[in-house]
Amino acid sequence: MNGFLAALALSFAVIFVAELGDKSQLMALTFATRFRPVPVLIGITVATALVHLVSVGIGYGLGATLPTGWISLIAGLAFLVFGAWTLRGDKLTDDEKNKAERTTGSAVLAVGGAFFLAELGDKTMLATITLATQHGWFGTWLGSTLGMVAADALAILVGRLLGRHLPERVIRFGAAALFAIFGIWLIVEAIIKLG
Repeated sequence: MNGFLAALALSFAVIFVAELGDKSQLMALTFATRFRPVPVLIGITVATALVHLVSVGIGYGLGATLPTGWISLIAGLAFLVFGAWTLRGDKLTDDEKNKAERTTGSAVLAVGGAFFLAELGDKTMLATITLATQHGWFGTWLGSTLGMVAADALAILVGRLLGRHLPERVIRFGAAALFAIFGIWLIVEAIIKLG
């Protein structure tokens, strides 16, 4: 049990600190200005749990790596599309707005998919792989997942507070800019990895 608690605590602390200021924390803030916090947090949690499960599997059992260059390239292009889509904006009728606020499935899928792609090959994934090579897989998985979700929950809180005080146009342009930055960032990472 001591090994489990040590892996849990160490993984939580390392990933929480690594996530502060990371692009996925900024993504959480951006999504929180567009969706309700609970679906955003659910999407982040599911994506993080899956990515970190893969990470500990690699680190603990296989010692292999994923082709992160191509994944970063695809994710980068997807983020550019998300940015353009956000910039274009959508107009909802009152009825559609009420339905969107009640519907959490689409937000969970959007956030979860974006986070899953963004986290593959990210520093938190690599840190989790490294931690899993030296500590138990379950404690590392649970600690790294909780550490990332806790850091991103802070970003969601900040995003919700900003969303109440900023005009919709500022939020739309800011979100589009952040998606474009994430996309370019991932494409540059992909070029470096593939080059």
